Amino acid sequence: MSAPAPTTIARFAGISDVRLVLRQLRYEQLSFWLNPVGAIFTVVFSVVFLVMLGLSAGSSRVSYLGNIKLVQYYVPAFVAYGVMAACFTTLSISLVIRRETGLLKRLRLSPLPTWGLLAAVVLSTVVIALIQVVLLLAVGRWGFGVHLPSDPGAFVVALLVGVSSFTALGIAMSTIIPNQESAGPLTSTLFFVLLFLSGLWFPIKSGSQLAHISTWFPIRHFLKAVFAAFNAHGESPWAWKDLLVLAIWGAAGAVVALRRFQWAPRRG
Repeated sequence: MSAPAPTTIARFAGISDVRLVLRQLRYEQLSFWLNPVGAIFTVVFSVVFLVMLGLSAGSSRVSYLGNIKLVQYYVPAFVAYGVMAACFTTLSISLVIRRETGLLKRLRLSPLPTWGLLAAVVLSTVVIALIQVVLLLAVGRWGFGVHLPSDPGAFVVALLVGVSSFTALGIAMSTIIPNQESAGPLTSTLFFVLLFLSGLWFPIKSGSQLAHISTWFPIRHFLKAVFAAFNAHGESPWAWKDLLVLAIWGAAGAVVALRRFQWAPRRG
């Protein structure tokens, strides 16, 4: 009986790895949803804020954004927020806790390849982010009458670049945080300060001093890229410059993550 061809062995090995990743993804999702308080807070937080701001905005309009309704600005803004919160804040805090409690080190000894473990963690984060996106679009459309993205292709590309970039930045951030006690305060403080500077809570007028300051940070560019996909004020739905800057930030985050990532807890 002849031995299996190398290509056949490689194919079976690849299928086995995919199955392991899917099993780990299922475990990640079960672990997330079995903590109902944390799951609801993570997923519904952005929706609650959108509802509160949408109701308070009423029929207010933004003159320097084509006289659109203020809620028309908030929907794409909080879609971007949902992605960033899941892929940056939640991911970085989760990785720090797993590292410092020794869970990453123990999982590395399992049959699951290390790349498969990280892939499952990242995919689980993406699933959570997409759930928020769907909920926010549904609330915006049927709750406030906001139109959906005029160019679905531009919207999907903006989400893909945003998910990739903020996932890389989230992993990079986890390598900088020294211990699990400081993970939440450091990440949340940095994130919400940048959100304020980047115009999540209120539209920033183009050409203002705050607009110039916020262009140094990736959050502003992601907000603009997602907002452009809605084409709410008649401009191009493809924010190529913002997507490029966002991709550069993501590449920088990936470099830091690859160079500094640790599986074992830090000592001292």
